[in-house]
Amino acid sequence: MDGMQEIVAEFLVESREGLDQLDRDLVALEETPDDKELLARIFRCAHTVKGTSGFLGFTKLEALTHAGESLLSRMRDGEIRLDDAKTTALLAMVDAIRAMLDEVEVGATDGDKDYSELTETLRQMAAGEAVQIKRSEPVAPAAPPAPVHIAPEPAVEEPIAVDAHAPAQHESHTANETVRVDVGLIDHLMDFAGELVLTRNQIMQMPSTRADALSSAAAQRLNLITIALQEGIMRMRMQPVDSVFSKFPRIVRDLARGCRKLVRVELEGKNTELDKTLIEAIKDPLTHLIRNAVDHGIEPPDVRQARGKPAEGRILVRAFHQGGQVNIEMSDDGAGIPLDKVKAKALARNLVTPEQVAGLTEPELTSLIFLPGFSTADQVTNVSGRGVGMDVVKTNVEAIGGTVEVETQLGKGTTFRLRIPLTLAIVPALLVASGSDRFAVPQVNLLELVRVEEGRNEQLIEYVHGAPVYRLRGKLLQLIFFDEQIGRPSSVSRTSFYIVVLQASGRQFGLVVENVTGQQEIVVKPLPKQVKDIGIFAGATILGDGRVALILDTLGLAQRGHVVSEIRERAALPKLSDLVLAAQERCTYLLFRGPDDGRMAIPLASVARLEIIRTDQLEPSGEHEAIQYRDDIMPVVPVERVVIERRSRPRSDAPEASNNEANVIVFGRPGAYMGLVVADILDIVEGPVTLQHAGTRPGVAGTLILQSRIAEILDLDYVLSAVLGEEQARSLLKSA
Repeated sequence: MDGMQEIVAEFLVESREGLDQLDRDLVALEETPDDKELLARIFRCAHTVKGTSGFLGFTKLEALTHAGESLLSRMRDGEIRLDDAKTTALLAMVDAIRAMLDEVEVGATDGDKDYSELTETLRQMAAGEAVQIKRSEPVAPAAPPAPVHIAPEPAVEEPIAVDAHAPAQHESHTANETVRVDVGLIDHLMDFAGELVLTRNQIMQMPSTRADALSSAAAQRLNLITIALQEGIMRMRMQPVDSVFSKFPRIVRDLARGCRKLVRVELEGKNTELDKTLIEAIKDPLTHLIRNAVDHGIEPPDVRQARGKPAEGRILVRAFHQGGQVNIEMSDDGAGIPLDKVKAKALARNLVTPEQVAGLTEPELTSLIFLPGFSTADQVTNVSGRGVGMDVVKTNVEAIGGTVEVETQLGKGTTFRLRIPLTLAIVPALLVASGSDRFAVPQVNLLELVRVEEGRNEQLIEYVHGAPVYRLRGKLLQLIFFDEQIGRPSSVSRTSFYIVVLQASGRQFGLVVENVTGQQEIVVKPLPKQVKDIGIFAGATILGDGRVALILDTLGLAQRGHVVSEIRERAALPKLSDLVLAAQERCTYLLFRGPDDGRMAIPLASVARLEIIRTDQLEPSGEHEAIQYRDDIMPVVPVERVVIERRSRPRSDAPEASNNEANVIVFGRPGAYMGLVVADILDIVEGPVTLQHAGTRPGVAGTLILQSRIAEILDLDYVLSAVLGEEQARSLLKSA
């Protein structure tokens, strides 16, 4: 029984691979119906499926493929010539075989669906009889973004020309030179390779002496082996984009027939390789784009001819490597995107206000097509017009660290450009510093690094309408101060610093950082939702010295710094003016447990760090206890000492602790730190800026509704003054 299951599993894998090739070959054969080699390959594929299905007892599958094989046999022998009807029937056979293979995988039978009518149609065609093909109406997609194969309407008078180029050439590997490996196993090996990279980084950063010459040589050898292993596993995960591109000729053929258009698709760079995970991630976005090009972009034949264009439209899909990324471009020579219509539709759907539209540049206006619910279609069809798709394209591409750009010319066509990282698992990064913390900048977004010498800041940094800019080779580069983005006081205006020149959504900007500590291959780890929602961090990694570093989100930084437009896809569809206003009036809070077991909060921007300290390290220092912290003496005070409890109960001034440890919220800066001990850190949440009620006891500034519950907002001025004294508190607050 186990042996039979293995045979069926092998049959499913081989048959599906053959069907993918059969799809491509049938569409290519329609362009060159006299290609004997192509016909022979198609026949062999159908014959293989028929023979194995008969052996395994799948009678309906055997009968259908036998009828198709008979037709292909007569075509191969030159007795019957391929035409539009025969191509449609054979493609319908491919779809039916796929459906039956799905049934075999689930229930070990070829299913209950009746394919006798299609089988009889193929048999009649093979016998040379006249056949009237019944055509079903196209079915709307059940749930985007899944691609939909649309059944033809009555055949158009002119043949549909689809340029699939030469069929993909198979490598000269014989069966005993290749082996199928489960993707899960490769992913598991990739995880181990990532951990090995982290260990390698730690060993390479260990200080070496002359006595450690042997250890140093071993470390170098480990480095070389790690690099080779990592590259080998990554190559195992790499696949040519042809696995996605190969579906396009069939999709374009079916859609063009449904829309009564003539469309040719050309594919370039099909052997460009990309990580398998990313291959899967871009299938739906690219399918949406090509469906959109056929339905919206390419005009009907009579309209094209009236505009002086060939009746047949052209879609070019090309892939190439550039700058450590895979670039995929999809261009059509259609009507282009009418920006006046984009304006009208966006205003009619309340996606933007008239004031916003007036201030948008042409690229920003074009980017409105990525908003949810946006569509320029005048009516909903089975192909598009529902306002779902383009927003999914951008969301899915940006979710894997990529970007989408669009360029259009009215009457000439539209080009979409997707830039995608080669892999998501291990990436080279530039390490930058803010105080004692390290952050990683993916080099895929890095254009160059500029060193600004100490004492020259005032001459090199200028301000245009209040925004800092830097003159880089005669052009103004907008600057973002990283310390400000993470809520820290910046000292780079008085010292030497670096400008990390980055690119996001086609716009360049400079990220001002205190220092650059080097570069390193990093293993990307996911972030918890609370940190990810901040918007400027894309992940985390472990550095060679064992410390955790956050990975910066270049697009998030650009949006936070107003370098790129804030108009992006959103889950709901309120007016953008309301969204911007709401964002300006909201704040991120750190939520913790206060006295009386109540909930308290403090603006996250006011918090320097969160620490866990050992209470046995606390020592008396004046009125409070203190601990040595980052070469400073930091007073550590329980929240109960600065916020008076309402509940009358015995309490101790000692910090509440669990297992000799205490949660400490650190405020301040080097030279002036203060720690507040709390029982529990509950969450990081977003809420309104304006207090709803004033505080009713010392230490409380007021109250807000956070997460549908009341929370008291800590009065930071009061707390710092009570612990550090008014003068030091004023100095600290002023610097912050």
